[in-house]
Amino acid sequence: MTDMRRRAFLAVAAGAAGSLSPKAQAQSGRPRRVAWLGLGHADHWSPYLESLRAGLREWGWVEGENLIIRAYWASGREDMEGVARELLAANPDVVVTQEFMVFPVKALTSTVPIVIGFSGDPVPVKLMESHRRPGGNITGMTYLALVLVGKRIELLKELVPEARRLAILARPQHPGDPLERQASEEVVRKLGMELSYFPYVSPSFLPAREFSPLEKTFELIRQARCDALVVFPDSAMFEISDRVAQFAIAERLPSVSGWAPFAKNGLLMTYGPNVRGLYKSLGRYVDRILRGASPADLPFEVPTTIELVINAKTAKALGLTIPPTLLARADEVID
Repeated sequence: MTDMRRRAFLAVAAGAAGSLSPKAQAQSGRPRRVAWLGLGHADHWSPYLESLRAGLREWGWVEGENLIIRAYWASGREDMEGVARELLAANPDVVVTQEFMVFPVKALTSTVPIVIGFSGDPVPVKLMESHRRPGGNITGMTYLALVLVGKRIELLKELVPEARRLAILARPQHPGDPLERQASEEVVRKLGMELSYFPYVSPSFLPAREFSPLEKTFELIRQARCDALVVFPDSAMFEISDRVAQFAIAERLPSVSGWAPFAKNGLLMTYGPNVRGLYKSLGRYVDRILRGASPADLPFEVPTTIELVINAKTAKALGLTIPPTLLARADEVID
């Protein structure tokens, strides 16, 4: 974060700190209501929702005392708008959501505060006016996808110096996909490599059991005879990350993505923000808004913790030796 952006955020935080404490908020009236909109189903357990809960507890918001969190789940494109309408009908004080799930809520309200975790830049897709001053009813944090795309490819090249042709597996439905693809092409040119783009056009946003289109994409990657695999991270892609990892190991393709859970599901390596930590940090935004701050004035931030995770078990399955210099830089090695 630049000094200017840091000063802007601290100024907002200082103003908010003068507002009522969470305990005083509860004593002065009803518990505050936070709505979570996620991808899944009614009995879905989300580590990100649990992280948000932990973050809110740190700021003094306790469910059953001064806070009510209600989770709403959409299973795909078809029911997102309906779920968003149901959510807003309950009159929440703040909505917290992730990635593309923000769009149906944004289309239905310009007044209810929305806090998001977003993969990519929210300005080009018109979620806000600028990072420093969002200007509307949406704020939050980014997963830093574009900034880290090149570094992931460089790390993959360091681990597999002989790799010349990369396969990129991505979902074109994801709003950050075009810019991530452009950033990948730029770094691949600098490294003297080649790149082939393989879109996985999933029938819905929750493709956990929709393997037919994915298998067709896998076959195209096989035919291209690529040396390594880059997986653009998003929530829906994570739902199939274990299947992608199985494919990469079977085809002996070293792989990289952006969030640690991808490596834990079997991909070789990830480099990116601690996403669970990011959602815990979103509790700070919700706290500020519940105390009276406007999302229009809360700067959209980047996470400060970036982690390198290497799956040593996958490396062994691929017959790769991880360089000691790379192991020394890893934040976590999965055995």
